[in-house]
Amino acid sequence: MAYRIRDAVDWLSNRIPLATAASWDNVGFLLGDLEAPLHRVATCLTLTPQTAKEALDYQANLVLVHHPILFKGTKSLVASHPKEKLLLDLIQGKVAVYSPHTAWDNAPGGINDQLLMILGVSRSQPLRRSLASESVKIVVFVPPGERESVAQAMFTQGAGNIGNYSGCSFRLPGTGTFCGNEKSNPKIGRKEANEEVTEERLEIVCRKKDLARVIWSLRQSHPYEEPAFDLIPLLGDPTGAFGEGRIGDLLQPTPLGDLAYQLARGVGIQQCHTIGSRDQTISKIAVACGAAGEFLKDAIQQRADLFVTGELRYHEALEAQEAGIGVIVLGHHASEHFAMRVLGEELIASLGGVETKPCLEIDPLEGFELVSPSRLPL
Repeated sequence: MAYRIRDAVDWLSNRIPLATAASWDNVGFLLGDLEAPLHRVATCLTLTPQTAKEALDYQANLVLVHHPILFKGTKSLVASHPKEKLLLDLIQGKVAVYSPHTAWDNAPGGINDQLLMILGVSRSQPLRRSLASESVKIVVFVPPGERESVAQAMFTQGAGNIGNYSGCSFRLPGTGTFCGNEKSNPKIGRKEANEEVTEERLEIVCRKKDLARVIWSLRQSHPYEEPAFDLIPLLGDPTGAFGEGRIGDLLQPTPLGDLAYQLARGVGIQQCHTIGSRDQTISKIAVACGAAGEFLKDAIQQRADLFVTGELRYHEALEAQEAGIGVIVLGHHASEHFAMRVLGEELIASLGGVETKPCLEIDPLEGFELVSPSRLPL
């Protein structure tokens, strides 16, 4: 079967609900042509000149990268700037880019859950529940014949994603009334006349971060000169299924030292940092991968015995000591890198015939050299 980039993006959107991403994040399909053919997928934690070159040499059609390549506003694309040259090389090589980032961290079965599974925790829930929704509902009224084009335009810009489903909407027929003034130019009816037309009510949810693009696409695709639409704020998920970080219980209490060894081996590193006694008994574990020391307070509040993360600041480490909670710090790279290979393998298992390759990446902190004071010049 011949696949296109769209097939991978659809699968990824269903596997990783983008609604679980942090509000500040830039996740999803970031670069490329959805209709381009798909034969090979490269995976990596971060797009660097080295990983981009490896993806291009591999002749990948899609790079599945954890950290977004487009994050802060990019105002130029010039070859003299390393990051911008990287983007130019990918564009010239017709390589698409998809980044799940914090959505992959937080999704059920995502990176945090995989870290818990390595430790033997099979059931988990969010460490920090989403109390306020990051979404709004858009209600717009369209002529029946224009309904599908307006909906598709909004879907393309990120609207209509709910959990594991995309393209979600609700449609209801009704009647619209209006009277345009002397300056109006109505698509249907006459100016300065009371009109009554058949319309459909179209309801679609949208993340707040995508709202400006979705409203723009609504206006561009809608046949009316002044389309009528409502924006309705939504409450958070009452089931508590979504949130940031994950927390769960071990089937059997285990010493901290054994868990540290088990986790380091599971993510493929030789050593990691710990806080607490190696003999400290652990039953409840909280996990927040990457640079997530801010979730230490949540772990303490939920009475976790152990907090696992990628990075921890000095004063956060002191706070952990004072609270008596054990901590395992894997390093940012180690806490996330392994899961991108896993995601690539899941993707190609669903798209038979597509190949994947994890890019070779070395933790940049491994480049540090330890220098003994006795070796320093006097």
